[in-house]
Amino acid sequence: MSKVRIYTLAKDLGVENAKMLELLDGLGVSYKSVSSTIEEETVELIKEMLAEEAAQEGGAAAPQTAATQAATPDTEQAAPTGTPAAAPAQADVSEVPHRAPVVTIMGHVDHGKTSLLDYIRKTKVAAKEAGGITQHVGAFEAQTSKGKIVFIDTPGHEAFTTIRARGANVADIAIIVIAADDSLMPQTREAIAHAQAANVPMLIAINKVDLPQADPDRVKTDLTQLNLVPEEYGGDLVVVPVSAKTGEGVEDLLEYISLTAELEDLRADPKGTFGGVIIEGKVDKQAGVLATVMVQEGTLHVSDFLVVGESYGKIKAMTDSNGNRIKEAGPSTPVQVLGFSEVPSSGEKVQSARNEHAAREIVAQRADERRDAENARVQRRLTLEEMMGPLGSVRTVNLILRADTQGSVEAIQGILARKESDDVKINVMLAGIGAPTEGDVLLASTAEATILCFSVTASGGVKKVAEGKGVDIKSFRIIYELIDEVDRLIKGNVEPVFEEKYLGRAEVRMLIKHPKSGTIAGSYVTDGSLKRNAKAKVTRGKQVVYEGTIVGLKRFKDDVREVQTGYECGINVDWNDVMEGDIIEASEMVEVEQN
Repeated sequence: MSKVRIYTLAKDLGVENAKMLELLDGLGVSYKSVSSTIEEETVELIKEMLAEEAAQEGGAAAPQTAATQAATPDTEQAAPTGTPAAAPAQADVSEVPHRAPVVTIMGHVDHGKTSLLDYIRKTKVAAKEAGGITQHVGAFEAQTSKGKIVFIDTPGHEAFTTIRARGANVADIAIIVIAADDSLMPQTREAIAHAQAANVPMLIAINKVDLPQADPDRVKTDLTQLNLVPEEYGGDLVVVPVSAKTGEGVEDLLEYISLTAELEDLRADPKGTFGGVIIEGKVDKQAGVLATVMVQEGTLHVSDFLVVGESYGKIKAMTDSNGNRIKEAGPSTPVQVLGFSEVPSSGEKVQSARNEHAAREIVAQRADERRDAENARVQRRLTLEEMMGPLGSVRTVNLILRADTQGSVEAIQGILARKESDDVKINVMLAGIGAPTEGDVLLASTAEATILCFSVTASGGVKKVAEGKGVDIKSFRIIYELIDEVDRLIKGNVEPVFEEKYLGRAEVRMLIKHPKSGTIAGSYVTDGSLKRNAKAKVTRGKQVVYEGTIVGLKRFKDDVREVQTGYECGINVDWNDVMEGDIIEASEMVEVEQN
């Protein structure tokens, strides 16, 4: 019996994908995504349900019309007064138009990222680049059969993460390009880790399937080693075989991008307040400072004043991704702007101002806020929640693992998997062979991860970058020392549980007045032991008369740390009202080991 993909059925029946998924949920049909397949029996059931809904809606319309015609003039006049209050609130979200998805393409060098983009937008950018490798960050609009899609072509995942590190989530969808004849490579794994850290929907494009040595099945199998299970293997990862040379599978890839964007329900108001992000900035010898801005909200116009960080500028000219002069740009539109006096950094947020005076005020306010934050950071002490995160929630320890061999990597990962508990999750964001790189440091800084090295050491340059970004790189030669470090990290992410442990008690038999220490209780230890700095509880009869700390403990004239059962000692609890016959009970707080 043949099967039908969910999104294909929705398209044939003229139903939104979200509506189709609701119907399947109502029938109890399990699926991974809109690209999953369903049986013909289920298809017939859905068609019957939609037909019944259409009949009910048609039948309900007639009585409503009759009731409307029978309404009195007073009722007709009264009805409109109540509707305007409710209608705008309901239509607020739905009236905001959809925007084009912003897609970033990442992957290993020479796996065909730019060639794939070339095929989509019918240009030959790769030929203009040195060696055919992308040397800069660019954002381009592409008019496809599925509508407008904005692609960000990057020289690597570092730029993608740098943008995200400044709090700007530019990309809506990440496409990881993997060569069918090469499978997973180090930069591929890093690109996947960066996409996962950004928490954006991810699609896999297996490129170069036209080559004789292409092996897409091997790529799919290798992906399962990273806990990424393709749909055909029962997972939810969309994997599309493509060829940037022949165009095979490119339409399918665009279809999946369109479906993902529809499910994400991407919207932006072109009439709203402008907001955008700097994709790249550079200095042109003739034009001056040029900045590529991705418009996220509102509309950007020539002559607008823009504020980036603690600087501002007025737009003198604007060009689109094809180099054409334009006067305005709406949401999901990348534009190159001329008018900044300083080169803005990638990932910085852009804000508009009414005029130059307003722009200066915003810049001055930001400078004041930065100074106040710096001063507060110096004086502030971190609270327990700030150090550990909200209490009572599942905490995640992010790690980047580097080792000398693949066997070591797999062995350590196996041990780490057994360290997880209901309260703590260990997330190995990236595991690779060889010394850590600057890319690892960048990923660690954005994801607040610790880099653990086994039998490899970081270079001086990488260590310097790590120090600048506040990233810990820890190297070990013995595997048990590495595991101990993981245990320490786990404890730092779990709220410690303490309980009071009884130590011992002593009976006060005489009092000694000391000019400096006050009253010292000459005592006999009757049970357990007493320790210096332990908690002390003084009992007189059945009543507790004092609770404090054993600040001093002596045997004859010598200061001691501990006194055992059957020995006499002098106890100073820093309380002068102790009396003969009192019982001093000692205890200490110990951390309870959590399974």
